[in-house]
Amino acid sequence: MKKVLVFFIAALQFSLSAQQVQEITVTANMPVCDVQPTMWGVFFEDINFAADGGIYAELVKNRSFEFTLPLMGWEPVRQNGNGRILPTFYSPGKDANPHFITVVIDTENGTFGLSNEGFRGIGIKLGNLYNFSVNARISDSFNIKMKVELLDSTGAIIGATEPTQLTADWRKYEAYIQASSTEPRARLQLLFSGKGSVDIDMVSLFPADTWKGRKGGLRKDIVQMIADLKPGFVRFPGGCIVEGRNLTNRYQWETTVGPVEGRKLIINRWNMEMRNHQAPDYFQSFGMGFFEYFQLAEDIGAEPLPILNCGMSCQFNAGEVVPLSDLNPYIQDALDLIEFANGATTTTWGRLRASMGHPEPFNLKFLGVGNEQWEEQYIERYKEFEKVLHQQHPDIKIVSGAGPYQAGKYFDFAWSELRKLSPALIDEHYYMPPEWFMKNANRYDNYDRKGIKVFAGEYAAHSKEAEAPESRNTWLSALAEAAFMTGLERNADVVNMASYAPLLAHVDAWQWRPDLIWFDNLQVTGTPNYYVQKMFSTHKGTNVIPALSGGKPLIGADSLYASAVIDKSNAKVYIKLVNTSRSAKSVKINLEGVSFQKNGEIETLKSKGLYDYNSVSNPKLIYPLSNPVVISGKKLAVNLDAISVNVITLAYKK
Repeated sequence: MKKVLVFFIAALQFSLSAQQVQEITVTANMPVCDVQPTMWGVFFEDINFAADGGIYAELVKNRSFEFTLPLMGWEPVRQNGNGRILPTFYSPGKDANPHFITVVIDTENGTFGLSNEGFRGIGIKLGNLYNFSVNARISDSFNIKMKVELLDSTGAIIGATEPTQLTADWRKYEAYIQASSTEPRARLQLLFSGKGSVDIDMVSLFPADTWKGRKGGLRKDIVQMIADLKPGFVRFPGGCIVEGRNLTNRYQWETTVGPVEGRKLIINRWNMEMRNHQAPDYFQSFGMGFFEYFQLAEDIGAEPLPILNCGMSCQFNAGEVVPLSDLNPYIQDALDLIEFANGATTTTWGRLRASMGHPEPFNLKFLGVGNEQWEEQYIERYKEFEKVLHQQHPDIKIVSGAGPYQAGKYFDFAWSELRKLSPALIDEHYYMPPEWFMKNANRYDNYDRKGIKVFAGEYAAHSKEAEAPESRNTWLSALAEAAFMTGLERNADVVNMASYAPLLAHVDAWQWRPDLIWFDNLQVTGTPNYYVQKMFSTHKGTNVIPALSGGKPLIGADSLYASAVIDKSNAKVYIKLVNTSRSAKSVKINLEGVSFQKNGEIETLKSKGLYDYNSVSNPKLIYPLSNPVVISGKKLAVNLDAISVNVITLAYKK
């Protein structure tokens, strides 16, 4: 923290001693390089309850009783009745979903049943419809009736339904419940009356109003926040989730497609990873599986970028490796995935995709091999993947990785070895203090312009934190990232893809922070970092153009950072200006190369305090605002607020 304060004191002293107007020349008819459509994207990992309990809209936790403790999330309910709940196995067993429960009702008077707590409660909104479903059968009697209720935090009923008469055969029962109240921590209750026993499985509750109205789909408000970024790609499913704490716990994409009841649940590797934020109830139902990831990317106009296990578990945990002689099944996973995404409906995996409702291919172009592995064991395994993929799918661009660190022996070794091979991109990760990002805005200025391209796949400035979950997403961290991102944009011929990480976090169930978007059971909020990402991604442009001060890029001089792009498709120029000083700055921009329209706009993101942050209860404390600007001749004078991020939009005459 002392380093941060020293940095800003130095910046402030410099700015006080040098109050001259900063002059920048933007030359719009001199494109430096292309900006790839994939330049700014999002990185999804199932951490912080991002999938189950988050973007996947299922409201029932442990719906199929497959958690390590089959009744986790459930508890018995007695209303003048009595009974027992017995976790039971199917006979013959079902590999992916072997458990169901038997509810034995011991008295004809009153009711007996069970209730589900949801994911830190169940978020219910007044007037909304919720789709309840359950697979059930009566084993011993035909006089058992079922009642389904939603309860608020006081126990009052805020919605109810009674499915039709249960039968002796397994059957799926469905009904809608309309909520009579808003409640962030509701419970779902199943009550049975009569005498006998009933078997139940796949107990489910979804909001009817999901993303694109898909039954059993995604949470609409969270997806909309992601879509509003207009990301060029979606990287999924992680992250360390890909690796697993051990290879048994790794992510296996084939188990996440097909009917949801046939997807094999596993424990989430993040459930006990963080000592101070353990979540023993954190599992992966894979209701959000690879089909849903591909569909999400398609919905929001982004390229899908799946990452696959390369035969190594997380090296910070078990560090297991598959012998090279046994690697073929892992490589086959990659080949099968390409067939699932792109194959004709006459192929095995293409036929499955079509059966899920998407006969057209997903047009997969990128594939990541491994997450952030290091040393010789990774390079050896990567080589085997590359050899087969280049031979069988030369059109697929392979993403490799430089390991978990931004520099050092593992990083240097990865680059030196990968230069001998042929990945399309190398994934670099950096979670560093804010001052590192400001000082490294020139990181890619001296990279080989003709070498392997860079994917800045995981980055975030880690700043001061307080008790509130959202508090680590400070304005200081967002400001530092914006300064760094001007360097990414200026070097778009080297950096072809970039994404902040992680993407999502539940305020009541997080393991890692900072995160781009925070949510609870009813609300979602963008962090200051989110709005920085949005300002860059929605003003992406098609080509980098020079934005020079004294003939050089503006990289921290007078506490200012700058980059500029032209968008030839809609005849606009976007100029990004970041002021990291505590003082306002006057900037004069000389506009050359094209004939600009007189009127433009400046969008500004700012806050008075470096450690201010947005929260679910105050989501727009830091929020971009727009004001007009006017060009005089070929010059534009702007006053940049202290510690602010700014995007100037200027239209030009074609």
